[in-house]
Amino acid sequence: MKGPEAVLSELLARSHRLAVRDIPSTVEETGRRLGLSAVQLYVADLQQTRLIALPGTPGDAQGEETVDIDSSLGGLAYRTQQVQQPRYGGTAWVPMIDGIERIGVMKVTAPQMSPSMLDSCVALAALVTLLLVSKSPYSDVLITHERTRTMTVQAELLWAFVPPRTIGTTTVTSAAVLEPAYDIGGDAFDHNVTDGALHLTLVDAMGHDLASGGASATALAACRATRRSGGTLPDIATTIDRTLDQWIPGRLLTAIIAKLDSATGQLAWINCGHPSPLLLRDGHVLPHILDRPAQLPLGLGFYRDAPPVQHHERLQPGDRILMYSDGVTEARAPDGSLFGEERLADTIIRSMAAGDNAPEALRRLLQNLLSHQQHQLRDDATILLSEWHPD
Repeated sequence: MKGPEAVLSELLARSHRLAVRDIPSTVEETGRRLGLSAVQLYVADLQQTRLIALPGTPGDAQGEETVDIDSSLGGLAYRTQQVQQPRYGGTAWVPMIDGIERIGVMKVTAPQMSPSMLDSCVALAALVTLLLVSKSPYSDVLITHERTRTMTVQAELLWAFVPPRTIGTTTVTSAAVLEPAYDIGGDAFDHNVTDGALHLTLVDAMGHDLASGGASATALAACRATRRSGGTLPDIATTIDRTLDQWIPGRLLTAIIAKLDSATGQLAWINCGHPSPLLLRDGHVLPHILDRPAQLPLGLGFYRDAPPVQHHERLQPGDRILMYSDGVTEARAPDGSLFGEERLADTIIRSMAAGDNAPEALRRLLQNLLSHQQHQLRDDATILLSEWHPD
């Protein structure tokens, strides 16, 4: 009988021409060669409320099509990014993580789940995650299975442009959420780790139509093109301003464009008409630390002669930067009360104090925001949470 390393190597060798629809059955076969009796693959839906079994997952007679993320052992594995096992039995839920981006979970069953068997399951889950992520750009199977309803054209446009919701290294982490996920109009985000720095962008285009989505997508493209050619933050802002003014005239867009030096903690940012970011330190909001005089939005050619002003602040290890669009703080409950900046910060602080990581803290925050407005958002809501954690 071949060892676990040989079995996983053979799966990797077979994967190059493997269709996405055949991954569950192939993984099931690999699991049996490792000594497992069943393997089931679940991916999180777009709004991260349920885990949905991939089509073609063989499973056993007790296999479930969907698993609730907030009230199940599989959901606990997804939320904490840690293996979960019932006290008795040979079942385990193993998180599937791409870098630090949560993809879903793998449910494994064996006659007896030994520590070495569990180690093999963790390795199998990592390999399966890589297979799913690497093949999803040219297959709709995974994408359509994550959705529970039809997406608007402008939302499709923006989701195609935004990066993974969570990225990170040993020194920085950044996580983001977007709502309404199936009808997002003018909000978008970008985060990228390169050259020892974390680059952050959050934009909010005027309106809630296809032109709004086009303006935000154009802004992200201008941001990336300028950044990748060595441009500075002022260069990025002026390029966005000039490009929108030329190709989508009259379309206003607010933005925060920032860069965090992962070695020194030096934060530089430009704020063009956007709500000021918040600085969270040691479980508290440091008021007004990142407040600066408002500058004009982008898209109307205001910065033809002079770029917007760049600001600076030195962070301390463990500091978190919270950026958000006005659709978050201005979300209004039926009684007229706003969600507000204080509730926004307090929800994040309480969640992370309870041990939640950044993506889970944002997931819970989004649930609170949707509940506050009875799941009827009247404006786009985007939140970007970044942390500097050297050493």
